[in-house]
Amino acid sequence: MPGSDPVKRTTLRSQIADALREEVIAGRLPAGRQFTVKEIAEQYGVSATPVREALLDLCSQGLLDVELHKAYRVREFSYADFRDMVEARTLIVEGMFRRSAERALLSATPESLGSVRRRAEEAGRAALAGDLDILIGYDLRFWREMAGLVGNPYISDFLDRVRVQSWVFTVPLLRRLDDLRGRLWHRHTELVEAVAGRDVARAQRIIVEYNAHTLALVDGLSGAAAGGAGRSPGSPAEGPASA
Repeated sequence: MPGSDPVKRTTLRSQIADALREEVIAGRLPAGRQFTVKEIAEQYGVSATPVREALLDLCSQGLLDVELHKAYRVREFSYADFRDMVEARTLIVEGMFRRSAERALLSATPESLGSVRRRAEEAGRAALAGDLDILIGYDLRFWREMAGLVGNPYISDFLDRVRVQSWVFTVPLLRRLDDLRGRLWHRHTELVEAVAGRDVARAQRIIVEYNAHTLALVDGLSGAAAGGAGRSPGSPAEGPASA
């Protein structure tokens, strides 16, 4: 369960939601884990109302399901769900580059590009080092800021939601590996340079390669998790695509 240090009583709803969201993404609240409002309220030393509101927020983000008798369960995503997430986020990013690149680049300031570049460098270093916990945080921030260059908050929010769900599915698989060094995608900085250089074609090629890398890795881990017996029920049979 999450840490039990009392949460400050300012913006309790958002603090609790953010804390639980991090626990779910990191796999410390694993898929299928069931709990109640009372249990979480006792963990954080707060009343039930902000906890209930926070849990409903996480339900709306697709991370929790409401069970009978007012219990909550961490949502379980299948391999087929993951491939659908990959397709969804790919379409979002391709649309950003194809239809909104000029708008984004015209509105982007040196400060905003510099911030995205710093996130990219940190994410790339964490990926090369195989530090999954650090990578997740910087990767999510990187993509939020990258999408933010377009200036459309709905695009940024939707991409963030899909990427969070993708991490929720992949993290338990990645944690089965003893050493992640050299296994994780780390070309965030290359993508920033392509965008900064207005090279939309290059940016799209990097995304395609990123997707292929991610699905190849997840394909292998999913097969290993099943003892080589095949994929999850309902998952496609084709090889790696985009992620």
